[in-house]
Amino acid sequence: MTPVSRYGSAMSRSAEAELPVTADDLDQAVQLAVTTLREVSPEEWERKAGSLEWDCWETVEHLSDDLFTYATQLGPRKPPMSGEVPFSCEHRRSGGPELAICADRSAGSDGLLQVLEASGALLVAMVRTTSPRVTAHHVFGASDPEGFAAMGTVETVVHVHDVAEGLGLTWTPPADLCSRVLKRLFPDAPGDTAPWSTLLWATGRAELPGHARLTTWRWDGTPRPQH
Repeated sequence: MTPVSRYGSAMSRSAEAELPVTADDLDQAVQLAVTTLREVSPEEWERKAGSLEWDCWETVEHLSDDLFTYATQLGPRKPPMSGEVPFSCEHRRSGGPELAICADRSAGSDGLLQVLEASGALLVAMVRTTSPRVTAHHVFGASDPEGFAAMGTVETVVHVHDVAEGLGLTWTPPADLCSRVLKRLFPDAPGDTAPWSTLLWATGRAELPGHARLTTWRWDGTPRPQH
């Protein structure tokens, strides 16, 4: 089936991948994530998240923290170019993720998902309102609002995969969304394989036929040339 673009016309997968990653893409990923994670029962949050050393609750906190941090990078009038905005971070337990924000466990699953949705909304808003000429620091290369939208989208779909893998949930994000973030952040990834499988391979989480499994990986968040 030929995908239909956000502008209403049918297009090839390669043409769809050439479209920019937008705030709407990130919002879609976060909303799909929240919907899927509502299936998690309270007693399951302490189970290990896929191949990670964190439990499922910690993984969603880490994801929320990523989205929050990306939003704040774009916030200052002069965004930082040599490091992250210096929020205080700490590990809640030895071996757990380092976090600037965390969810109040007394608020339960609903509270955790509110933290995720709110953090995602902050990044969505910053991507929508920040000039595309603005860049800010990221450890994988200074990036622009589109790059932060793509990074937030990858963080979302991949970390929900980790949780889903640990809990046996079904999680398959839209192929067109995966194609766009692959093109934006992993331009050298194979283009003749299924986009979701390729994104999992590019982030070291799965094998891909004809390609060795990655033990180290990184994306390229640097801005695209302006035309």
